[in-house]
Amino acid sequence: MDKRIKYKEIEKLKEDGLPIIVFKIVREAEAISNACQDMGINIKAFCDFEKRNTGKKFCGLDVIHMPDLPKLFPKARIIIASQYISDSIDQLTEFGYNEFYSPLELLENYDVNKYNHLISRSYMQTQITSIKKAHEAYFDGKKTFMRSLDVMITTKCSMKCESCSNLMQYYKNPEDSNYQKILDEVNIITNHVDDISEFRVIGGEPLMNKDWANITDGLLRDDPKRKIFIWTNGTVGPKDQQLELLQGKNISFVITDYGLLSRNIERMKEKLLKFNLAFVATEVKNWVDCSSLKQHNRTPSQLQEVYKQCCAKYLYTLLDGKLYSCPFIANAAKLKAIKDNPANYVDLYSQPDVVKNKIKRLVGGVKFLPGCDFCDGRPYDATSNKGYDGKGMIPAAIQTSDTLPYKTYK
Repeated sequence: MDKRIKYKEIEKLKEDGLPIIVFKIVREAEAISNACQDMGINIKAFCDFEKRNTGKKFCGLDVIHMPDLPKLFPKARIIIASQYISDSIDQLTEFGYNEFYSPLELLENYDVNKYNHLISRSYMQTQITSIKKAHEAYFDGKKTFMRSLDVMITTKCSMKCESCSNLMQYYKNPEDSNYQKILDEVNIITNHVDDISEFRVIGGEPLMNKDWANITDGLLRDDPKRKIFIWTNGTVGPKDQQLELLQGKNISFVITDYGLLSRNIERMKEKLLKFNLAFVATEVKNWVDCSSLKQHNRTPSQLQEVYKQCCAKYLYTLLDGKLYSCPFIANAAKLKAIKDNPANYVDLYSQPDVVKNKIKRLVGGVKFLPGCDFCDGRPYDATSNKGYDGKGMIPAAIQTSDTLPYKTYK
């Protein structure tokens, strides 16, 4: 067990001493707050690297921008609510903190039915299961654990955002992925890892693929225990027969609300409620500028810094028979916007032992990838220029009428 983070030490958190701070505003942080309150643990504040999450209240407490935390609380006991434990500890250590606690024991017997949450009880239960799996895998240390797998079922999108981080704005001829190939390739991946906490069905806009419901149902038919999240922009209204197919299964919808652009969002919510399918809708007005395609010619040490600061490097992405570390490299490779380099991906149709070893390396043994040199970076803290060459936070979902140009490689 990593001695940098404490586990099974609730009694220490109950004691008077250094202030207790919860790191990262994620949905399950609300459950951690409730559990602490029930156990007599006094949380002082929350903190986060994302500026847009700060300067407001969460569970009645201040949310502090991480660079400002040392000015207010030079020393603190920090509960790690993030599922990216190593990154969180490394980042917090740079600010001088050294006392970290896992929420595993706090959430061990958490009853979602006891509380009213900001999200549905079923969705909260799914989030709690995910964070528990992430922390358990961290302490185990031997397992090949993937917090999530982005199953990309189409490059078609109902919007054309000029700064889409998944690079849909560059596709001249978007297309759907093959139904059976997706299922076969997901099974290849699951056969070579110990656990995948959640499967994220994405695009483009996944509902643009007319087979989206059958693909989702197929993922669960192969393994009913899988937890599926469908990421949608609220523009395409699902049909009743599609939702009926998914009723009563481990499926949640994650709806990004872009205001008037998400023209079918209310109709979608009504239908999801009708079929008792869990969902969460989040209004997004800004996002990180990270969609430019250009080679930076960085040094290895600079590439390591880009990778270290990246908040998307664990968004493992399945596309066209290959497993990538993130959707940026996956789509840049499909677009031929980066040089083909086998170090960027795992070819799932290689020999099984090669697949297993390369997945293990991708998940746990990478300091940077060649494709990182074509990305501006996607940092946890977009107010910093560490490992980042973008413009910071920009308005979300600005539409373009044209497909954007870019340089291609053979």
